[in-house]
Amino acid sequence: MKLSTMSRGEGTSTAAVLVDGLWRRLPAPDVGAWLQSGQDAEPGEPLTGWRPVNPLPSPGKVVCCGLNYADHITETGRDLPTHPTLFAKYADTLIGPDDDIVAPDDVALDWEAELAVVVGRPIHRAGRDEASAAIAGYTVANDISVRDWQRRTLQWFQGKAWDRTTPVGPVVVTPDELDPAAGVAISCRVNGEVVQSADTRTLVFDCAALLSYISTFTLLRPGDLVLTGTPGGVGMAMDPPRFLADGDLVETEIDGIGVLRNRVRLLA
Repeated sequence: MKLSTMSRGEGTSTAAVLVDGLWRRLPAPDVGAWLQSGQDAEPGEPLTGWRPVNPLPSPGKVVCCGLNYADHITETGRDLPTHPTLFAKYADTLIGPDDDIVAPDDVALDWEAELAVVVGRPIHRAGRDEASAAIAGYTVANDISVRDWQRRTLQWFQGKAWDRTTPVGPVVVTPDELDPAAGVAISCRVNGEVVQSADTRTLVFDCAALLSYISTFTLLRPGDLVLTGTPGGVGMAMDPPRFLADGDLVETEIDGIGVLRNRVRLLA
């Protein structure tokens, strides 16, 4: 099943489910609110002239894992971790699948294609099986990072939580249609050039393991979002390092989910 938050502008939005090639309304303003309501996916009227936007505009928690693909860990010069490296974002960082990435023109902006997990039921101190059962679905994200700020201290938060820098979408795909543990292709392109290409089979900590670990110290609720980390090929690891410029087009793709297409706007 594919879920989306659709909009026709003017501040209107609705959760939607794809049925026989048509998007149909669900009784909530967005996917996160629909998950929180606990309602069944009873499709309503078809939606014509609506477009997908950020499916989860107001998650209670956005938790991110860094250093979770073996090749990315290697390119940073680190050893494989024994525990997940975690940091948080705010809902204000999230944008939709075709929104502009907006940042000042004096920062070092880098790309990080990521699989994101959407929580579908409350879990606290969950074992692996319970955590796996709590997964509502998967979506695409790009943890656009401000590297110069990230490197100011040992804590990454200040380089990761800039407003309007993390595209998400275009849809949420339920686990019956997508299995990252079996291997799903993930890639990132900048102005058409492939800069990242990997497979989710190489995640060090898979989706169930991450949700179980995170739920040990914080309650996860429906609509919460967990980003699972990025593969190798980030700009800061290139020689010389490469960062995003004003007008660049960043395309983030995961097979079976879709593509984010976001233009970079660097403002003086």
